[in-house]
Amino acid sequence: MAISISRLLLVVVVCLCLPAFLGGAVEKDGDMGADTKNLLTAIEGAFPGSSQVILVTLVGASAADERLSAFELRDDEWKPVLKPVPALIGRNGFAPPGEKREGDGRTPPGIYSLGFAFGYGPKIDSAMPYRQMARNDIWVDDPASPDYNQLKKSGETRAKSFEDMVLKDDRYKYGIVIRYNMDPVTPGHGSAIFLHVWKDDKTPTSGCVAISEENILKLLKWLDPAKKPLIMLEKP
Repeated sequence: MAISISRLLLVVVVCLCLPAFLGGAVEKDGDMGADTKNLLTAIEGAFPGSSQVILVTLVGASAADERLSAFELRDDEWKPVLKPVPALIGRNGFAPPGEKREGDGRTPPGIYSLGFAFGYGPKIDSAMPYRQMARNDIWVDDPASPDYNQLKKSGETRAKSFEDMVLKDDRYKYGIVIRYNMDPVTPGHGSAIFLHVWKDDKTPTSGCVAISEENILKLLKWLDPAKKPLIMLEKP
């Protein structure tokens, strides 16, 4: 789903009116303050039909000081379904809005819909559409390729650079596509942005969001494509 400028501006205006929004929208104990409720209400108004929201919030000074939490709209009220858990972002932090570029090690801030889930096994416990990755599955990150920011088989593209979707570790054992730079694709503005399993709890990513295997399994079990889930990556 493409995020329209008008909808994004509506959320931004509301967020600017919340003094504690950046770096503190979600209380550390998991309780929702007024700022969080107002933020979720703004998202609800800007994206009608979306009733599941994942928030990634900076609580410190480094890429390892992120918290991920999840909320669902039930009976016209937003409820926390995953209290804040540790998360990691790009090694160089968040890019300024609109300035994410290929290979810069930064995470793109904004609000994005979620695509399919992926992983190493034949199936997962999730309602999300799922694709088991094979060793010839790649994600193209060559800005000069017409296949930029797309999942391809290694033999069906002439791209000179790409991301292997089956790694030597468990980072892509479970993952979810964050639909950044997809509708439309702008060459060079970043590719292969996922929510996936972290390498460990200290190592930042190249631009993705990473959490523990335990917590991504909780998210996968909860997520429902019929509820049009969104993820909001906050830029301090």
